[in-house]
Amino acid sequence: MPKDIPVIEQILSANDQIAEQNRERLAKNRVHTINIMAAPGAGKTSLILSAIRGLRGIRRIGVIEGDVASDVDSVKIRQEGIPVVQINTGGGCHLDASQIRVALDQLPLNEIDLLFIENVGNLICPVGFDLGEQTRLAITSIPEGDDKPYKYPSIFHEVDALVISKIDLLPYIPFNIVEYRRLVRSIKPEIQLFEVSVVTGDGLAEWLEWLKTLSPRT
Repeated sequence: MPKDIPVIEQILSANDQIAEQNRERLAKNRVHTINIMAAPGAGKTSLILSAIRGLRGIRRIGVIEGDVASDVDSVKIRQEGIPVVQINTGGGCHLDASQIRVALDQLPLNEIDLLFIENVGNLICPVGFDLGEQTRLAITSIPEGDDKPYKYPSIFHEVDALVISKIDLLPYIPFNIVEYRRLVRSIKPEIQLFEVSVVTGDGLAEWLEWLKTLSPRT
């Protein structure tokens, strides 16, 4: 088993080198990139769509969609008239920097201010791979339950911001949101925290205002 460790270290080192190249390329083009990580069904695509609609005419948005299979989400994005690249991992549980490098070649970076990367849906694998992003965002939803900070503490430690989605379901699902907030901030006190419902619109204004602060363009 210990023999596997150098191989893993080599893979991560190679990934980090490409990620830094991606980061430099994005910075040169004045693109702020957000790596979105969440479990399946947490509302990643819905949140991206809310940003596209809420920032139309204010920020120029691009999207990289990561999925094990299908292009269901990228079709939704494309219908909004937004440049999007689909990456299918064919079973891989995360995106890596080399995949993002290829995707960047297919995007008009000089026409994008804010680039969303929707990572493959899970709370474990994506955390270990730098893609070249400037900002990391996690989403957890009310139906997933309030025990995620106990079960997956690393993702809360590694992200810059957290969206608690589907808060319109709070009256119907046992979820101690006060304790949840406390647990999250005990892991990372400085984390940006948003409570959002794309159905009712609650919390979207705060989410959109924060996104505006991330774009390097004014």
